[in-house]
Order: sequence, then C-alpha cells, then structure tokens
Amino acid sequence: VCMFLASESCQTAKNLENLGILEEHILIRFISNGLPACKDSKLFIKDLHFDEVPVRIYLPRLPSASKRRGLIFFHGGCGMFGSIRSYERTCRYIASKSDSVVVSVGYRLSPEHKYPGQVLDCLTATVRFLQTAENYGVDSARIIVCEDSAGGTFTASVCQQLVNRTDIPKIRAQVMIYPFLQALKLNLPSHQKNAFVPLLPRNRMVHFILKYLNKDSSLEEAVLAGSHVPQSMNLKYGKWINPDLIPNKFKQGYKPPLPTSCVAQVYEEIKEMFETTFSLLLADDSVVCRLPDTCIVTCEHDVLRDDGLLYKKRLEDNNVKVTWYHLEEGFHCALGFFGYSIFSFPSSNKIVDHIVNFIKGY
Repeated sequence: VCMFLASESCQTAKNLENLGILEEHILIRFISNGLPACKDSKLFIKDLHFDEVPVRIYLPRLPSASKRRGLIFFHGGCGMFGSIRSYERTCRYIASKSDSVVVSVGYRLSPEHKYPGQVLDCLTATVRFLQTAENYGVDSARIIVCEDSAGGTFTASVCQQLVNRTDIPKIRAQVMIYPFLQALKLNLPSHQKNAFVPLLPRNRMVHFILKYLNKDSSLEEAVLAGSHVPQSMNLKYGKWINPDLIPNKFKQGYKPPLPTSCVAQVYEEIKEMFETTFSLLLADDSVVCRLPDTCIVTCEHDVLRDDGLLYKKRLEDNNVKVTWYHLEEGFHCALGFFGYSIFSFPSSNKIVDHIVNFIKGY
C-alpha cells in the first residue's frame, strides 16, 4: 500500500506539471519531506552551517571515555528532492545505536541550483568536518561518509576527489546504499528486470537524470535507446561497465540490447553525464585503488542494482576492502520509509541495522 501511494504521488506530480499547475519536483519535495520527528532525549541536535552549507549534527548525550567516530550523511532524492528532515529518523537511529556523531548535509537542490552545486556542497561540508572534527568530540581518523541513491553519487565523488588531498585527514570508510554511478549503459540486466518497478522505473530514472542536469526532457527517448553514447566511449569503458561483469544469477531473462548509433547532437547536449563527478564508474584505476573501505548495499528490485555490483567489482579488482549486503526483498527508496512504524518495511530496517553494524567496526 505504501509503495502504491508513493508511486501514485509521483505520477500525480508529473500530471500536475504537464497541466502547468505545479512543477513536479515541488510536490515530490513536499511529500518526501516526511513528518516531523518527536524530540529525542538521547541526543543533542544542532543546526549549523559549514561554510554556508546547512548541516544538522546529532551528538549522543551520554559522555564518552574517548573520541567518537563521525558519520557524514548525504540524503538521496535524485539531487532534486529530499532534505535533512527526510532522513531525520535514520540519522537519529544511527547516532544512537552506533554511539557516533552524525552530520546530515542539506546540500542545494537542482534544478534551482545547477549541477555540480550539489557535489560541491557535499565536498565543502565534508572538508570542513574533517578539519574541525575534534570540536565535536570526534576522532578525525574515524570519519565515515554515508548516503543512499543519488547521495551515493555524491559520496563516491567526494571520496574520489579527496584521495589526493594531504592537508586533511583521510575518510576512513564509505557506505553506499543503492547508488547511482553511471549513465553510460542504461540497459543493464537490472534496468531491464526492474524497468517498471514502482518508485524508480527506468523511464523515470532517465527523466530525473535529465531534469537534474537541467536538460530538455525531449532527450529522454534518445537516452533510453543509448543514442547518447559514442562508440569510442563504449569501447573505452566497456572493460568496467559491461553486463558480462555481472554474476549470472542476476542476469536471468536478460536480453542484450540491439546496437544503436550515437546521435552527435544528443551527446553534445548531455555530455556532462560522462564526467567523473556524475558517472563515478568512469574514474581511473589510479583513483579507485586509493579509495577507503567500502560498504555497498544493493536491492534486487531496483534499476540501480547493477551500478552497485559493478562498483563492487571495480573496487575489489583494485584491492579495496568491500563489504556487500544484498536484499532480495529490497527496493529503491526503501531507506526513505525507515522509522515510520507500520509504514516502514522490513528491508528499511535491515538496511539501517546493517549500516550500524558496519560502522561499529571503525
């Protein structure tokens, strides 16, 4: 019932935009913002700004004998929806159960604030926290970055951009929950299998990508067909983004798509999709091999499942320690339902508990 209502809300938002009544992303933001959470006697909660980027810090009230670990959280929402409040319950739970200081980042949203403003806000907040962690009772050598969905794009981007920084502490680990990591191949096995699954069907995924990048929605069909990718790029990155790299058990019923020709005009219009701040799977091995320990959560009923599987392989091939957690009953956006009592899902709780168990090891 919850998934049906959420899916219908998204369709209603699209219909209202088509009628010129209300822009789609405005209504989805209102819905995804959720209900206010009750007071929490176990935490100090402070709203601050890190170099003009809004953040909310969750600090356990009980004194600690030593400095705590820190966790930086980037919410999901295609870079256009979601907020600190949307993930209030998730961040509180992680802070309390893992005895960590959690920083939730309220990065600017597209389309009002153009790409890559979202990534830059996340990077700014991360660097500031790494520099000032001790002010919040945090051990700067035990800071983890965590996200879901598009926040995974931001997490991966932040970690990749920081590998060469020697003036600040290193990120200890990254947690990526059903992340979006590439726009090169949008017809992988998980795209086919989950093309019509509620909350993030394949055509809506492409629609949101274009809207996030402030591109015309008329490009949707061309991108779905793969006409945005030059053959040279397919050849160059096929060694990293290829259905052959996905385990056979995830390819039941998969049909390789027919070859398509690149339309130069389409490529020129959307070539930002192939920047490594957007398609993180395109990063060089020289960057990937220096990334921190990684936890990847994938869900079976998710168009983005294979992005996580491919990144897992890239990391393992580069000798990065990976913890992988796959939910057979999981679906995209499951984390957004966490903490809403009967409206929550078993997969929502499993994801959060797995995160807590993972970060306790650092």
